[in-house]
Amino acid sequence: MKGLELAKKFYDTFGAAILEGEFKEFSNRIAVGLVGEGSECLGFDDEISQDHDFEPAFCMWITKEDEQKFGFRLERAYSRLPKEFLGFKRQPLSAVGGNRHGVLVIEDFYRKFLGTDTVPSDELWWLNVPAATLRTATNGEVWRDELGVFSSVRNELLKGYPEDIRRKKIAAHTLMLAQSGQYNLPRSLKRGEIGAAQLCVSEFVRNAISLIYLLNNVYEPFYKWAYRGMRKLEKLSELEPLLISLADIKNAESTVEQIALLLSCEFVNQGFTPTVSAELASNAYQITETIKSGTLRNMHILEGI
Repeated sequence: MKGLELAKKFYDTFGAAILEGEFKEFSNRIAVGLVGEGSECLGFDDEISQDHDFEPAFCMWITKEDEQKFGFRLERAYSRLPKEFLGFKRQPLSAVGGNRHGVLVIEDFYRKFLGTDTVPSDELWWLNVPAATLRTATNGEVWRDELGVFSSVRNELLKGYPEDIRRKKIAAHTLMLAQSGQYNLPRSLKRGEIGAAQLCVSEFVRNAISLIYLLNNVYEPFYKWAYRGMRKLEKLSELEPLLISLADIKNAESTVEQIALLLSCEFVNQGFTPTVSAELASNAYQITETIKSGTLRNMHILEGI
């Protein structure tokens, strides 16, 4: 059973009764769902995932003000829920905080991942916040939120990167592809430096995956789930086999050029460049010129990668 399904069943069976019973007075102030750390929040969990941090559990988000009013009582009520459900055991709650489930303060939840309890308009924040933390703060499901405070931040984040930030990052990763795959890889192979060539390929693949997420305006998850998540993307998910095939260094140069052409086609489709060209460095600088913000456009092209 998937973790999200297990969590929803656990809430429907036992959790909803808490909100409609003992906490009916406050039920419209409590958001409920499963969001945050763990492969189950991404929907990527399987039987292997169940060997750690896997349990029937859900989150109840409340404001800091409400924590003072009824947070402790709500946490106590949550702790009294059955210790086992559908054959899965619950984990003990930490007495010193740091729990992924149970009662969570909205402001603290977002500050943990974003460094702020709201969505800043500051360009530098957007440029430097890690994509994986944005994904962690917006994954999973929210099943109820009448108050709307938790979802207001979530929904703003789910819009994706501001367009100028997205273009800045796309340009940076595109230039990294040019440097690693089209410049340093051939030179390493000519020198017979196979180890260096492997590192070039690694950099190329890492940046290509990040670029594909950006072209879809979807936050990239933690690296071990990057390929898995890429398969669900609308654009360029078909590049996965080509990227994996780069492990064969013998054919890496031709594969890099094939990937470059496919990426360039998408640049044209999104209006970043006027014509298809496999010259990724040229594409990167053309994309930079489409950024409206003078501050971002005039930064070093690799800033914020």
